[in-house]
Amino acid sequence: MSLRQFMSMRALTRALTAVKEGVVHGWGETARVLGLQEDLYANPLHTPLQRPVTVVLIGAGHRGTIYANFAARNPAEMRVVAVADPNHHRRDRLARLHGVPPERCFDSWEPVFDGPRLADAVIIATPDALHSGPCLRALDLGYDVLLEKPIAPTEAECRAILAKAQATGRLVGVCHVLRYTAYFREIKALLDKGLIGELISLQHLEPIEHVHMSHSYVRGPWRNSASSTPIILAKSCHDTDIIRWLVGDHADNVHCFGNLKWFTNVNAPEGSTERCTDGCRVEHECPYSALQIYLRDRKRLYVFDLPEDSTQWDAVILQGLKTTDYGRCVYRMDNDQPDHLTVNMLFRNGVTAAFSMEAFVSYEGRRTRIMGSLGDVTGDMESFTLTTFKTGRRRTWTMKTDAHGGGDHPMVRDWVQAVGQQNPALLSSPIEASVESHLMAFAAERSRLQRTIEDVRL
Repeated sequence: MSLRQFMSMRALTRALTAVKEGVVHGWGETARVLGLQEDLYANPLHTPLQRPVTVVLIGAGHRGTIYANFAARNPAEMRVVAVADPNHHRRDRLARLHGVPPERCFDSWEPVFDGPRLADAVIIATPDALHSGPCLRALDLGYDVLLEKPIAPTEAECRAILAKAQATGRLVGVCHVLRYTAYFREIKALLDKGLIGELISLQHLEPIEHVHMSHSYVRGPWRNSASSTPIILAKSCHDTDIIRWLVGDHADNVHCFGNLKWFTNVNAPEGSTERCTDGCRVEHECPYSALQIYLRDRKRLYVFDLPEDSTQWDAVILQGLKTTDYGRCVYRMDNDQPDHLTVNMLFRNGVTAAFSMEAFVSYEGRRTRIMGSLGDVTGDMESFTLTTFKTGRRRTWTMKTDAHGGGDHPMVRDWVQAVGQQNPALLSSPIEASVESHLMAFAAERSRLQRTIEDVRL
C-alpha cells in the first residue's frame, strides 16, 4: 500500500512514534517500521502490457537518450522503432543501441510523418523551438506524445498544443520528472495526509550551481531568451509545476524580480580573451575555465559527440573548445538570461509561495521549506525532516538519487502504461496542469520585465 492509502491520519501518527526522534532513516527502514510500501513507484493501475508500446524518438540528444534507455532496460514495455536527429553521430548511436534499421532513421522530424504511422507514440526531445511543430503534427496523425519540457517557448504555442490534445483526444505527457522523485512524492503524500495541518506557505530554491549555469545558460543553447526561451521556463518550469502540485490549487497572481548581474562584458577580468584556449592569462584561476571544466575535469562531455575510443577524447574536446561556444569566455557571450531571480505566487486557496533560482552556489538539488498550521517540512532532494509543533518531534527520511531525483524512468513508465492502456489517469500531470504551470512561468517573466503583478489564467 502507498502512504496515501495508509489507514488514517490518526493511525499514521501512532505509527510514526515508532521512529526514533532525530534519527536519519533510509526509506526502506522507515517503510518497514510504518508498514508502508517500500517500492515508492508501485502503482496499482499498472498492468502487464500485451505488447511493447512502440515509439519514434525525435531528438537523440542527452534527454532523448535517457528516455529511450527505458526501452533498453524494459523491452517488454517499450520499443524504439525509429529515430530522427540531424546529428548523424547521435542518430547512428541511438539506432545501433535499439536496432533501428537505416530506413527508419531520419535527419529531421518532418519525414517521420510523411508516410504511414510508424509507431504508437512519439517522444519529442528536440530543442525547445522545435517542440510544437512535431507535436501538433503527431497529434493530427493519431500519435500519443511524450514531450520534453518546456512544452513550447511561447504561450501561444503551449495553448495550441493544449487545444489540439483536447480536440484529438490523444495523450500528451510532459516530462515533469520531479513529480516522480521519491522526495517530492513522499512530501506530497505527507501534505495530503494533513500531517502538518493546513498548508500555509512554501519556499522553494533551485540552486542551478555555478558551472551548470555557465554550461547551459551562458555558453549553451539556452543562453539567450530571444533565441531559446526565458530561463524561468527553460530551467524552472519543473519548479512552477512542482509548487503548483504541492499546493494543490490554481495560481492566481505572480510577481518576479531578477536580472543578469555577473556574466557580462563589464565583469571580464583583465587579461581574459575571447576563448579560454586563446592564451587567457586568468584561465587557471577562473572558476568557469572551459579547459578546466571540459578538458581536465571531464564534465558535461555529452555536448562533444565523443568517439568510442577514449584515447581520442582530448583532441576532440580541444577542437570543440576552439570552434564551439563551449570554449568561449563566459564574460564575452551574447547571453541575456538572469543569473538570479525570485518569484512570489498567490494561490486561490490563500497559500503563498516564494521561489528563488540561483546560479551562484556550489551545490545542486532543490531546497524546500513548507509551513503548515501544525508543523513544517524542510528538505534538500536527498532528505526531508518533518517537525510537529505540539511535541517538537522530528522525523527524517533520506535517499541518494541522481540529479533528477530518480524520476526519469518512473515518469516514462507511467506514460508507457497510459499509452498501452489508453488511460490518461496514469499520467501524474494532465496536459491542462502542465500548461498552467508554464503560464505561471510566462507571467513571471512578464512581471520581471514590466515590474508588474501578473494574473495567471488558463
